[in-house]
Amino acid sequence: MCNCGIKRNDYAAAAAGSFIQTTNKNGQQNLNAAQDVYFEYLGKTALTVTGNVSGKRYRFSEPGDKQIIYYRDTAGMMRVPILRLVQDNLTQ
Repeated sequence: MCNCGIKRNDYAAAAAGSFIQTTNKNGQQNLNAAQDVYFEYLGKTALTVTGNVSGKRYRFSEPGDKQIIYYRDTAGMMRVPILRLVQDNLTQ
Protein backbone atom coordinates (compact mmCIF):
# COMPACT_ATOMS: atom_id res chain seq x y z
CA MET A 1 0.00 0.00 0.00
CA CYS A 2 1.30 3.42 -0.94
CA ASN A 3 1.78 5.98 1.81
CA CYS A 4 2.41 8.90 -0.56
CA GLY A 5 -0.54 10.88 0.79
CA ILE A 6 0.75 10.60 4.34
CA LYS A 7 4.20 11.82 3.35
CA ARG A 8 2.69 14.66 1.33
CA ASN A 9 0.57 15.75 4.31
CA ASP A 10 3.57 15.59 6.66
CA TYR A 11 5.60 17.72 4.25
CA ALA A 12 2.81 20.29 3.92
CA ALA A 13 2.45 20.52 7.70
CA ALA A 14 6.21 21.04 8.10
CA ALA A 15 6.23 23.73 5.43
CA ALA A 16 3.44 25.60 7.20
CA GLY A 17 5.57 26.23 10.30
CA SER A 18 7.25 29.57 10.77
CA PHE A 19 9.82 28.76 13.43
CA ILE A 20 13.33 27.35 13.27
CA GLN A 21 14.57 25.09 16.03
CA THR A 22 18.16 25.73 17.09
CA THR A 23 20.42 24.42 19.83
CA ASN A 24 22.70 26.79 21.73
CA LYS A 25 26.16 25.89 23.09
CA ASN A 26 24.63 24.73 26.40
CA GLY A 27 22.48 22.18 24.60
CA GLN A 28 19.25 24.10 25.18
CA GLN A 29 16.79 24.11 22.31
CA ASN A 30 15.28 27.40 21.17
CA LEU A 31 12.51 28.22 18.73
CA ASN A 32 13.37 31.33 16.75
CA ALA A 33 10.99 33.07 14.40
CA ALA A 34 12.22 32.57 10.85
CA GLN A 35 13.12 35.66 8.87
CA ASP A 36 11.71 36.29 5.44
CA VAL A 37 14.29 37.94 3.18
CA TYR A 38 14.43 40.39 0.30
CA PHE A 39 15.69 39.56 -3.16
CA GLU A 40 16.58 42.13 -5.81
CA TYR A 41 15.98 41.55 -9.51
CA LEU A 42 19.05 42.16 -11.70
CA GLY A 43 17.51 41.38 -15.10
CA LYS A 44 16.48 43.72 -17.90
CA THR A 45 12.70 43.35 -18.24
CA ALA A 46 10.37 41.62 -15.75
CA LEU A 47 10.35 38.23 -14.04
CA THR A 48 7.83 35.99 -12.31
CA VAL A 49 9.21 33.20 -10.14
CA THR A 50 7.26 30.53 -8.28
CA GLY A 51 8.47 29.58 -4.79
CA ASN A 52 9.55 25.94 -4.75
CA VAL A 53 8.09 25.29 -1.28
CA SER A 54 5.18 27.71 -0.89
CA GLY A 55 4.06 27.76 -4.51
CA LYS A 56 3.67 31.53 -4.21
CA ARG A 57 4.31 33.59 -7.33
CA TYR A 58 6.75 36.47 -6.90
CA ARG A 59 6.61 39.24 -9.52
CA PHE A 60 9.62 41.44 -10.17
CA SER A 61 8.25 44.14 -12.47
CA GLU A 62 11.44 46.01 -13.38
CA PRO A 63 15.21 45.96 -12.90
CA GLY A 64 16.15 46.74 -9.29
CA ASP A 65 12.72 45.68 -7.97
CA LYS A 66 12.88 44.09 -4.51
CA GLN A 67 10.41 41.54 -3.17
CA ILE A 68 10.13 39.93 0.23
CA ILE A 69 10.49 36.17 -0.11
CA TYR A 70 9.13 33.55 2.29
CA TYR A 71 12.14 32.11 4.11
CA ARG A 72 11.46 28.54 2.98
CA ASP A 73 11.59 29.65 -0.68
CA THR A 74 15.02 31.24 -0.20
CA ALA A 75 17.08 28.22 -1.33
CA GLY A 76 15.20 28.02 -4.63
CA MET A 77 15.56 31.75 -5.24
CA MET A 78 19.31 31.51 -4.67
CA ARG A 79 19.47 29.29 -7.78
CA VAL A 80 18.05 32.03 -10.03
CA PRO A 81 21.13 33.81 -11.43
CA ILE A 82 19.39 37.16 -11.97
CA LEU A 83 18.17 37.42 -8.37
CA ARG A 84 20.38 38.69 -5.57
CA LEU A 85 19.83 38.23 -1.86
CA VAL A 86 19.64 41.62 -0.14
CA GLN A 87 21.47 41.37 3.18
CA ASP A 88 19.84 44.41 4.78
CA ASN A 89 16.16 43.45 4.99
CA LEU A 90 15.20 47.01 5.93
CA THR A 91 16.36 48.40 2.60
CA GLN A 92 13.59 48.47 0.04
